[in-house]
Amino acid sequence: QVRVVESGGGLVQPGGSLRLSCAASVNIFIATTLGWYRQAPGSQRELVANISSSGGTIYAESVKGRFTISRDNAKKMVYLQMNSLKPEDRAVYYCNAYLSPQWGGGNYWGQGTQVTVSS
Repeated sequence: QVRVVESGGGLVQPGGSLRLSCAASVNIFIATTLGWYRQAPGSQRELVANISSSGGTIYAESVKGRFTISRDNAKKMVYLQMNSLKPEDRAVYYCNAYLSPQWGGGNYWGQGTQVTVSS
């Protein structure tokens, strides 16, 4: 049973920082593409950033230069460092672990962690 568990959300003032963590118990973790998504009230879930098995990264335009995604394969963890937070970053942040069919396939989600940016 694969488990994906996020942590690190909370309340922060505009301009502040938070670091989200995600533990994903995927067997072939090194082959997994890991992503952070977010969903604000009344909006669709959107990609924030992802990191491939080879370390390549993709960022949403709205977070480029402020957020950094990283992974630790030994610990089976993925992180999202969020700096210069804005009120519009407020959302529930979800961790995703995707394993391509060549590795057995799988698309796993965590339950989300709330990030609130407010003064």
